[in-house]
Amino acid sequence: MTATIHQIGGHRAPSLDPILKLVAPEMNKVNAVILDRMQSEIPLIPELAGHLIAGGGKRMRPMLTLACARLLDYPGERHHKLAAAVEFIHTATLLHDDVVDGSDMRRGKTAANLIFGNPAAVLVGDFLFSRSFELMVEDGSLKVLKILSHASAVIAEGEVNQLTAQRQITTTEEKYLDIIGSKTAALFAAACKIAAVVAESGEAQEMALDAYGRNLGIAFQLVDDAIDYVSDGATMGKDIGDDFRDGKVTLPVILAHSRGSAEEQKFWHDAMLGNRVSDEDLMHATTLLRAHDAIDDTIERARHYGQRAIDSIAHFPGGEAKAALIEAVEFAIARAY
Repeated sequence: MTATIHQIGGHRAPSLDPILKLVAPEMNKVNAVILDRMQSEIPLIPELAGHLIAGGGKRMRPMLTLACARLLDYPGERHHKLAAAVEFIHTATLLHDDVVDGSDMRRGKTAANLIFGNPAAVLVGDFLFSRSFELMVEDGSLKVLKILSHASAVIAEGEVNQLTAQRQITTTEEKYLDIIGSKTAALFAAACKIAAVVAESGEAQEMALDAYGRNLGIAFQLVDDAIDYVSDGATMGKDIGDDFRDGKVTLPVILAHSRGSAEEQKFWHDAMLGNRVSDEDLMHATTLLRAHDAIDDTIERARHYGQRAIDSIAHFPGGEAKAALIEAVEFAIARAY
């Protein structure tokens, strides 16, 4: 078997359309599972869960599970429930994150915790976590259960690690990458890897898809952290500058701070402590980021991890599924432009 190397970049704007088309029939089955399992005799639970789940998210993580299964020519249906479990884990973390961050928007809508209250958002997040584990147990594979349960624990560790780094301008690039590798990339990796487990494709295929998902997840988060400063609420589905006002020391900030003058470093110190959070301060922060190429270099780093993701599946045979997975990487990075 020969490997084909695909370089990121091209003349056509990448999109999620190929992967959407590839998995559309199966995604309908996954959505049916999601709708069924978010139900409860307590009306508030499906009402609050539905506010976020029906809020226009891309469903990228469960789509990756389905697409990776197609890449392996898996003919069964086990991955439908597991893809739903992946989406429940993701949704639960979003509900919890919005409470921790005090976010006003999520997926272009008012954050659930502002409508239903923080206690309800946390508890419904717990409910969705529980539903995800029910689905894993129903699958019956201890290996799948180990992969997804471990990912859930790693995500929680990443969120706590991010909390300890919040407003700490001395946060290193190494710690930042460790944080996003846990809080974002772990679930991408698990979503892809479980497809190889249910397809019984062997350890080499499992590790290849794990690497694809992990590198894609890191690239995805790097782009998110860059566009927090240069996009808009309608595009992002959340308020622009949220990371800045929350004192999250992301890679663009780390780069600009390390490259800045003493006066600029004092600005970043004060800003991350929450003392410079006005619209004018955000504009100034964006000016400094651009002046020191911090946004461009963050996107370039995302391209690096995106290329690693694509290289991870180079040995798989070409076809519709592989092309869709490659374009999903290109789309994740193109969101920055």
